[in-house]
Amino acid sequence: MIGNLLSSVFNRGIGAAQPAPAAVPVAAPATAAPAAEPAPADNAGGLIEREEFFRRKKLETDLATLWMQGQLVLQALMADPRHADPKRLERYGWKSYSQSDEDGILAEILQRIGVKHRTFVEFGAGDGLENNTTWLLAQGWRGLWMDGGEYNADLVKLGFAPLLAHGVLQFQRVFVTLENVDELIAAAGLGAEVDVLSIDVDGNDVYLWEAISRTSARVVVIEYNGKFPPPSTWSIAYNPAHLWKGDDYMGASLGALVEVGRAKGYRLAGCNFAGNNAFFVRDDLAGDLFASPATAEHLYQPARYDLIHAYRSGHGANSLSVVRGAQQALGLDFDMAQVAAFCKPHVP
Repeated sequence: MIGNLLSSVFNRGIGAAQPAPAAVPVAAPATAAPAAEPAPADNAGGLIEREEFFRRKKLETDLATLWMQGQLVLQALMADPRHADPKRLERYGWKSYSQSDEDGILAEILQRIGVKHRTFVEFGAGDGLENNTTWLLAQGWRGLWMDGGEYNADLVKLGFAPLLAHGVLQFQRVFVTLENVDELIAAAGLGAEVDVLSIDVDGNDVYLWEAISRTSARVVVIEYNGKFPPPSTWSIAYNPAHLWKGDDYMGASLGALVEVGRAKGYRLAGCNFAGNNAFFVRDDLAGDLFASPATAEHLYQPARYDLIHAYRSGHGANSLSVVRGAQQALGLDFDMAQVAAFCKPHVP
């Protein structure tokens, strides 16, 4: 959700080379022959280049400030005695391709319960450069992405074409509904059980999870609306045509998700500090590996969406890095030089 709003700032261009300021024409001395004026197009291009240069410099400064502020908040949260429990998940978070710290939390969960199939399903996958399963894909996992956006679909099909061609990744541009969710997942042929299911559709998340019956996930990552703390069981009314408008009418409270999870045989394992994603583990796998009591009241984190900036790490994302990771992990035989040329439009 927020990743879609920030992706142009956060996952693109932060590490890109900065254009040098354009040379400013110097007026000729009065005694010299009149200098030819630059063509309007050239002059406009120079001004635009300078404006872009200073815009990027300001952006870098602003993001650095937000990062430092976020680090102070994280230090304060870590010092809270309740987060000292080693069975809690918050302190294990880090980011490679997730929106904030979900990559690290998922890695910790999988380390505790083990990995069985190396498979995932994610709907609301965006353009593939910021979601909860891209890091898994880069490690050679197989899976299915679904997203309803035409722009996102075009970028995935372009930037991840080699993995799509090899069947490592499957992608469907589709709006997921109660009527099609089971069939869409089953059609991917990943089996009756997958390791990770990620749901982030900015609206009907809780209803879609409740409707899945033919495929069981060992771990479920699902977005919650942190504006409604426990014991609230608030959720939007189901609407298959729902489109998020950037306001608080989206998703469901953590309490609502815990109720559905309990009915489906899942235990709440924790939430992230940003207060936007909850992690559930199937009861038969959870044991005593996670913090208890496994209630919304005990594990809830309020919405701290600005903390997303605190997890900024490294340069902007490029699908080529993910493709290369999968190639190394799986021993795929495509020519990386050709892939690099093919993926070039996906680079900032």
